[in-house]
Amino acid sequence: MSGTAWDVIVVGGGGAGLAAAIEARAAGATVLLLEKNPRLGGSTSWSIGSITSTQTPHQRRKGIVDSPAEHWADMPGFNGELDPRDNPALRRVLCEGIPDTFQWLLESGVRFMGPMPEPPHRQPRMHNVLPNSRAFIYHLERRARAEGVAIRCDARVVRLLQEEGRVTGVLMRNAGDAEELRARRAVVLAAGDFTSSPELKARFMGEVEAQVGGVNATATGDGQQLAEALGARIVNGDLALGPELRFIPPQRETLLRRLPPWRWLASGMAWAIEFLPAAILRPFVMQFVTTALAPSPALFDAGARLVNARGERFCDERDRPAYRVPMQPGGQAWIVLDAKLAARFSAWPNFVSTAPGVAYAYVPDYLRNRPDVTVCEVSLPALAGRLGMDVAALARSLRDGDVPPLGEGPYVVLGPVRSVFVHAEGGLMVDLQHRVLDANDKPIPGLYAAGSTGQGGLLLKGHGHHLAWAFVSGRRAGRNAAAKPG
Repeated sequence: MSGTAWDVIVVGGGGAGLAAAIEARAAGATVLLLEKNPRLGGSTSWSIGSITSTQTPHQRRKGIVDSPAEHWADMPGFNGELDPRDNPALRRVLCEGIPDTFQWLLESGVRFMGPMPEPPHRQPRMHNVLPNSRAFIYHLERRARAEGVAIRCDARVVRLLQEEGRVTGVLMRNAGDAEELRARRAVVLAAGDFTSSPELKARFMGEVEAQVGGVNATATGDGQQLAEALGARIVNGDLALGPELRFIPPQRETLLRRLPPWRWLASGMAWAIEFLPAAILRPFVMQFVTTALAPSPALFDAGARLVNARGERFCDERDRPAYRVPMQPGGQAWIVLDAKLAARFSAWPNFVSTAPGVAYAYVPDYLRNRPDVTVCEVSLPALAGRLGMDVAALARSLRDGDVPPLGEGPYVVLGPVRSVFVHAEGGLMVDLQHRVLDANDKPIPGLYAAGSTGQGGLLLKGHGHHLAWAFVSGRRAGRNAAAKPG
């Protein structure tokens, strides 16, 4: 293989990019995968790790009769008034492609628990990866390398190359050095979304949204911008999951995130989850459910206060507080509960956070598992001193406003929390072969897109659909890109 010429070049080393690279290589193409970060992973490795699919071995073991057609019919139930903006043809591609892709992931070594129910799905379809989302990257990277995919990290693509209107390669920078890499057949863009691009968020969403960071700090819309320079267009750029409040992640990773993604370990976990009593598993599961998840809005509906680093209440907590937190000192805030609220959110149905289909976490779980984001003090002066807040300001925050005042302690404070975008829906418009389309809906020769980069107007609400699309579209784009130009 030439060091500068390949059949297919894939831009992005997350789930979609790895899937594209593996399938292009399986189709007989020489493949180079480029990742701008020091290691592979992308947003896939930051995710909870859910995949929603029908006709899985897990469904069959539980006697669940399900179909891609029913999956396709159920997905609009998540969309609400946004449903007219969906792409039903790509939704069919997703629903029909995920059963085979789920089996492909199993064959690659990935293991799951489930399926879990998530209405309005009429059947349990959500499967959660074991032991954590890094398993996707671990197993797919091994498969890609074993099958002959060349992988280069710290390799940022800054421009697509064209000859006579056809994409023929990329200009890549590594440690300041520029290098032209040729793609004899096609380039696949699989570089994620733009949750961490202030420029794209300002253009499609607004100036406030531009100040909100993303869960994945390196998801900066590189693929979208590369294709836009050639006349491609972004659709649904104003749609995103967020801004929403999230607890800051632990400075040290939890045991669950540190677990190696070995197949035997994941299989053992799957057995334990299915057969061991929940009481035995719960302390272990809580390490996951109390990480960087979202606090329940029910906390604020019940009267909890949101204060900044000075102890000041700065907004109506029930009215989009995530839009106000970025303007506070340090871009952070704290949730204050009195003794009654702390007791109320210590048992079902009043939870502090949840991972869908996994478990619910309550105040005692945060006191036990996240002492870095949980403070308990008997008096307001002690609480203010512990947090470095002005006691008078904190007292006013708990007393004043349009909701009943908080009562006596002991007080529990959860935080800091910050505002984040979890994922953005704005992707390049693509056709059913995942070819990138220009402003006139004509394919740009030699250019494909997958995952969030090539979402094509498809709405992926509900859990497990973004990863499902990443792997389904990545595999299909890779196969199509590997076909010799006609």
